[in-house]
Amino acid sequence: MRNPWPLDLPSRIDRAAERRDLVDLEDCDAIVVRDGRVLTADGRLVELAPAAQPSAALRIYLGRDGDRDLVALVPEDAAFGADPDGIGGERLRGLRDLLAGFWDRGANGERDHELATTAVAIANWHASHPRCALCGEPTVPAQGGWVRRCERDEREHYPRTDPAIIVAITDPADRLLIAHATPWSPRRFSHLAGYVEPGETFEQAVHREVREEASLPLTRLEYLGSQAWPFPASVMVAFRAVCEQPQALALDMDEISEARFVSRAEIAELVASGEVVLAPKGSVARRMLEDWYGGDLPERRPDTSVDV
Repeated sequence: MRNPWPLDLPSRIDRAAERRDLVDLEDCDAIVVRDGRVLTADGRLVELAPAAQPSAALRIYLGRDGDRDLVALVPEDAAFGADPDGIGGERLRGLRDLLAGFWDRGANGERDHELATTAVAIANWHASHPRCALCGEPTVPAQGGWVRRCERDEREHYPRTDPAIIVAITDPADRLLIAHATPWSPRRFSHLAGYVEPGETFEQAVHREVREEASLPLTRLEYLGSQAWPFPASVMVAFRAVCEQPQALALDMDEISEARFVSRAEIAELVASGEVVLAPKGSVARRMLEDWYGGDLPERRPDTSVDV
């Protein structure tokens, strides 16, 4: 990619796995997380000292930030953070809504992105895996929240991550394929993507997904990078590839309802007019597109009348 991608770098937070069984989780500063949202103020993560924390349904050790231990805290009160006026302007916000703000804040934003993504991912896992997959009995958190243990059969259950691929496809004229997935809001376009199936490599998943959704043969497949994507539990693995036969484009009309190859001038005008809405800044999808474009895309013109 044209500039260093921050997620190529080592983690800014030391996960300190060796401390997970040793730290008093109630004595750590906490990031509040619930239902895929994190507590923020002015686009920044709020970190609550122990005395300011709400009653917790769950605490998860996130690691060391300098000389501080941090946890993710799931509040018992489902209404906590819902009212922005109730706790000094702080509120729970979805991770998608925070990506662009994190991206714009450089190193501090990368740190917040890393903490928020980890908190959302593992809290999602706890919420969706409360029982033993073998016997059905309730499980209990262990090892700082990174394990759930069944006390009946003494089995340990670990967080799962579902890999998915995303691919930026260009044609011989260096036009980029943009596609609209059927469930998305109108005018939202991105790259083709899909989950990796058991028994296949990332590269095989790229070829299969593109063939299934758009009937396109690919060459020159190249790995670009990856990004944790906890919606609810994925890591997005990014590639670029070339399609020598763009005329073969044929959509399945099930998962993908519209797609087209666009030039750089065309995508700039589509975005500026509001006719096309792209993935937010800070997402791997946006990073891939702007890598191909050669810089930041223009903003939507303020005088446009198209509703998004």
